[in-house]
Amino acid sequence: MNIKASLPGLLAALLPLGFLAVMVVAPMTALALYDGGGMVWSVWGDDYMRGRIVWTLVQAAATCVLTLLLGVPAAWALARLDFFGRRRILRLLMLPFAMPTLVAGMGVLALFGADGFLWAGWQDTPYLLIYGNVFFNLPVLLRAAYQGFLSIPETRLQTAQTLGADARQRFWQIEWPALRPWLAGGACLVFLYCFSGFGLALLLGGNRYATAEVEIYRLIAYELDIAQASALVWLVLAVTAAAGLLYARLSRRTASARALPPPIPRPPQSAGERVLLVWTWAVLLVCCALPLAAVWVQALAAGRSWLVLLEADTLAAAWNTLRFSAMAVGLAVVLGIAYALAARRSAWIRALTFLPFMVSPVCIAFGILLLYPDWTASLPLLVATYALLAYPFVAKDILAAWDNLSENYAAAARSMGANRFQTACRVTAPLLMPALRRGTTLAAATCIGEFAATLFLSRPEWQTLTTLIYSHLGRAGADNYAKAMVLTAVLMGLAVAAFLLLDEKEDKKAV
Repeated sequence: MNIKASLPGLLAALLPLGFLAVMVVAPMTALALYDGGGMVWSVWGDDYMRGRIVWTLVQAAATCVLTLLLGVPAAWALARLDFFGRRRILRLLMLPFAMPTLVAGMGVLALFGADGFLWAGWQDTPYLLIYGNVFFNLPVLLRAAYQGFLSIPETRLQTAQTLGADARQRFWQIEWPALRPWLAGGACLVFLYCFSGFGLALLLGGNRYATAEVEIYRLIAYELDIAQASALVWLVLAVTAAAGLLYARLSRRTASARALPPPIPRPPQSAGERVLLVWTWAVLLVCCALPLAAVWVQALAAGRSWLVLLEADTLAAAWNTLRFSAMAVGLAVVLGIAYALAARRSAWIRALTFLPFMVSPVCIAFGILLLYPDWTASLPLLVATYALLAYPFVAKDILAAWDNLSENYAAAARSMGANRFQTACRVTAPLLMPALRRGTTLAAATCIGEFAATLFLSRPEWQTLTTLIYSHLGRAGADNYAKAMVLTAVLMGLAVAAFLLLDEKEDKKAV
């Protein structure tokens, strides 16, 4: 292990690795020892369970295809064309992904659910969940495709144009080969999020289109069938681990690319480019903005249901959400920085960056429930689980920024007499601060909207806004539905506030 024998370096490695061992490796080992592989084949042989697994695969694959078809043309327009609002779109591109999954699900219900104001025809159909997946994951694919287009040097496109290649030939012969690794990585991440997603599937899938994650929750919460649930967990982990490892490999390939400056965005010049621009706005409006707007439309029409904000349960849930999230984000920042420092010095530690992404919150919470039964209703374990799901965002952004940081800055500081500590505090840390802010943005949004771990590991008096919304949805009556929509609007406001306060504008050179 290429880590210097110093106390800071040792702590930088031991802290995140010990955390991963306690929160991921040990719980997953407990699952393996509990089941021992004995029921995996019996679960796969059950027609109902096999149907749940197949449907989970199908909805994830369908989402990947749809996001590719919708996202690639829009990403080309964002990378190549200059138009009014482009910079703002690039800044807000990750806002839907920063939304809690419960907000995304409620937005889809507000549009196409039983009480949806747009059209209720998708109720009890698979399209409800697939549309929710597209809303939640399209920005991920868009961002990957956009970065892929930026990796293509302007000189290559100009040379091809000089040799007589038209726009179609330049795309297929120059842009497409360079874009494929970025698209493969983005699609892999989309598949991972859809396959292991819980909140959207619970709200939008219903009984008929329940995914494997929802089935695990039902087996534990309602049937107390831990043996069958643990076997199903391992079938899920086999798929998510393969997807996560593939994504980690693809991300290393794209990160190693060093491209010359990309083409400068220009105004649309042809009718085809104007049509593409209209397509981009339509995709962003229908697939990203519409569900968020629908939440506010239904919330504003809730009338006296807004009084739910004054109820004691709501105030307690809001306080729990804020304090749990604040504690978890603080821990996630410490873990993310320590992990980035250790990963900079060791390739095998870097390879573990995406380990929490490979295990769904339901699987993690279930494993913790088995391994630490006396601690499942303790605040430290709940906060640690939140932080586990959030710190990879911090570590990933800091690592990417650190890898791209020129060594000339540190060399210049040392040439002027600065020691390592002074260089780290006065040169490296300020340059990495934007990346830390970006990572903390998604970490905060993740903690604010965490749902699955809270269902498994919290006490009734620790109800958060997400579990309170779900509780209102489970009660009959239009008033409870309206209260749930009001609380969803509040939760969305908290996530937007975290996004606006912690996120900073895109660097002008990058957009």
